[in-house]
Amino acid sequence: MPFFTPSPRSSRPLRLVAPWLAGALPLVLGLAVLYWQAERDLAIEAHDTTRQALAQFELMLDNVAESANALLPLAGQPCADATLALREQVTRRPFVRSTNLALDDHLYCSSLFGDFSEPINPGDYVDGRLWLMDGNPVTPGQALLVYRAASDEQTALATLDGYHLANALRMIGRDQTVLLQVGNAWLSPDGQVHDAPLPTFAIAPTQLTSDRYPLSVASGYPAGTTWHWVFSQYPMLLVLLGVLAVVAGSVCHWLLKRAQSPRAELARALEAGEFIPYYQPVIRSLSGRWSGAEVLMRWEHPREGLVRPDLFIPFAEHSGLIVPMTRQLMRQAAEDLRPHAERFEDDFHVGINITAEHCQDLALLDDCRDFLQGFPPGRVTLVLELTERELIRPTPVTHQLFAALHNLGVMIAIDDFGTGHSSLAYLREFKVDYLKIDQSFVATIGKDALSGHIVDSIIELSGKLDLGIVAEGVEDEVQRNYLTERRVEFLQGYLFGKPMPIDAFIAAL
Repeated sequence: MPFFTPSPRSSRPLRLVAPWLAGALPLVLGLAVLYWQAERDLAIEAHDTTRQALAQFELMLDNVAESANALLPLAGQPCADATLALREQVTRRPFVRSTNLALDDHLYCSSLFGDFSEPINPGDYVDGRLWLMDGNPVTPGQALLVYRAASDEQTALATLDGYHLANALRMIGRDQTVLLQVGNAWLSPDGQVHDAPLPTFAIAPTQLTSDRYPLSVASGYPAGTTWHWVFSQYPMLLVLLGVLAVVAGSVCHWLLKRAQSPRAELARALEAGEFIPYYQPVIRSLSGRWSGAEVLMRWEHPREGLVRPDLFIPFAEHSGLIVPMTRQLMRQAAEDLRPHAERFEDDFHVGINITAEHCQDLALLDDCRDFLQGFPPGRVTLVLELTERELIRPTPVTHQLFAALHNLGVMIAIDDFGTGHSSLAYLREFKVDYLKIDQSFVATIGKDALSGHIVDSIIELSGKLDLGIVAEGVEDEVQRNYLTERRVEFLQGYLFGKPMPIDAFIAAL
């Protein structure tokens, strides 16, 4: 981070060369350990992704196989008598695109066309059951996976659209390449079928074969991914290694000063009041009127300008400064909003993020009480949004705090619901009022059916639990209409307004 760079004094040449040579030892050893750990993490990630993809394809094929096996006894019957059953399988079973009947290796009935005439070659099917086709006369160039069920001269075929397969490859393999192989043919995430040899992966090559169907799934990473993983996943450890390397050639006083400099910079900024609130509007989906705002922290650094929160919030949490920073943010937000309270609708929601550190004692209750003081009764509702960067553990103090907050009229929301490992645990342990659908799910509305199902499931869950629901990251009218139709009450995103300082927020209001 540029604002954590050492002072110009740290660039002075050291008096001795030996400390620099000694500093190279922990640096080299540390990088070797991080590289080894990154390779291990990538191998685990590749294996888990491959296993997940294989399970998804087996699930899809289960539906297709059940459809073909159910139709097999009909092979040989007149097409007119069997067409309804063929089309019923297409409409009833997920992932089944079409069904067909054949007798003596001659296809004579199709759910798409009814009477049909075309020879089939059992040799095209791997293990006599699966054929990954590069399209057919109906949809040339579009992948198709055909399942064949046969008994003596009777044959039933059921097809699975390659769109579903490619979509699963893209969704499951977001951070790596995942390929589906059937015989000598393989499918890439772009939906193309290839007859060339399966590509080899430079990092963490993994291939798992199904024990139920003649297919396999391969995944891995390109060359250079290991170092990218090291830099993206272990930034603080890399900073620590750099510090240790420099420390080896420095005096003890310089060591202590350099090790504490990031925290000291945050503490200095806190004392100088450089952390300021920005406000992003939240609207009611049906009326389009502003129902509240989320208060977001920004760092107005004197040299670097406006600093994004992802560059300093995680370090603030680890350094123990996030609580006083949030307290200062709440005070500033209250001072900003109180003069304009008469312009708000009743029950105007103001959302503020809290972490596990805030829930360790009852001081947060006093901060919330101070925030609400001075607003007309019923005009403002404070909403605390639980983040999941650190797990909030249910303790007697935590339960006492949450109960007191509810008595005060403060509401609790789970931020980025569905992306963390503890969202459901929070629902079980704490009395929650709102769920916030993560913007990563909202962004795929109208583009990805799987994530659309996830959004629908979250909406259904909130309804069953009688919870309010907010959708983050709404950026276009397609997303807005989709969420409004499903009665998502509150929407938030760039479509309605970016985070803005108080003057711009009040002017827009």
